[in-house]
Amino acid sequence: MGTAANELKNRLSRYRQIKISVIGRKTRRTITVPVWFVLEGNKLYLLPVQGSATQWYRNVLQNPSIRLDARGAEAEFRATPVTAAKAVSSVVERFREKYGAKDVKKYYSKFDVAVLVKLD
Repeated sequence: MGTAANELKNRLSRYRQIKISVIGRKTRRTITVPVWFVLEGNKLYLLPVQGSATQWYRNVLQNPSIRLDARGAEAEFRATPVTAAKAVSSVVERFREKYGAKDVKKYYSKFDVAVLVKLD
């Protein structure tokens, strides 16, 4: 893991929100959005707010390159879609533990997919 990735990982343990950047599947432009995340060891989990209908998720399916930005500490990784129901509900559970079931219910409308980013 490079210095940038190490610095990013340090910040991830302290922050509640990060920015992700993905490449638009039609425009080929970089699209940046703020997201919540759950970090477990070297695994970072993302939950698209509208599940499989979320634009950034659909872009990741086309181009798995994803840039994570925790207030200036940035690094690029590969995103892996998580589609198995059991694995997705486990990610949803982690999000509820971190952010509270009420807020997860308030902001997220569909729980059919998640995304895994390995930080090593």
